Amino acid sequence: MKADQQETADIPKDQENAAEAAETAQAEEQDPAEENVKEAEAVQPDTQEGEEKKEKFSKRKEKKEKRDKKDEKIEELSDQVKRQMAEFDNYRKRTEKEKSHMYEIGAKEVIEKMLPVVDNFERGLASVPETERDDPFVEGMNKIYKQLMTTLDEIGVKPIEAVGGEFDPNLHNAVMHVEDEAFGDNIVAEEFQKGYLYKESVVRHSMVKVAN
Repeated sequence: MKADQQETADIPKDQENAAEAAETAQAEEQDPAEENVKEAEAVQPDTQEGEEKKEKFSKRKEKKEKRDKKDEKIEELSDQVKRQMAEFDNYRKRTEKEKSHMYEIGAKEVIEKMLPVVDNFERGLASVPETERDDPFVEGMNKIYKQLMTTLDEIGVKPIEAVGGEFDPNLHNAVMHVEDEAFGDNIVAEEFQKGYLYKESVVRHSMVKVAN
């Protein structure tokens, strides 16, 4: 009887030990899973932070690229404006030069048509005898001639210096050559028709005789 009772008493202890062993095994089986969960939870914040950093970096890079493109566009437009302003300035200068040139051509044509009148005044006054130079009519013509020459001088018309100077094909038109020891070589000895300049531009060449 005592043996049976002992066996009966030992059975619960074995069952209790077995239950504890099962719980321990179950706990050991569950630990890796719990550790994986904890590890995943520990890694997840780092992964999210990395994604956030990556996203921020991408946004900064995108903004920088947009800013660079904007700066390039601004620089391109600025260059275009500068070129257009330079072209307009060149056009303005060229137009003013052309207008000035056209005005000069028109003025030279008018002056050229007036020069025969000046020539006739000079011939007429030169032909007046000394005894008649005090005549009121002659004095009147002389005053008109001087007024005409003063007006021409004020607008830039000046006679070309010829007699006694060196022959210049840009200013003089040689219609005769003469051997004269009184003059040096290639010197204008006589002027047949007076030449004129308009603002450094020849309106009419002087017709001269040149000494060889």
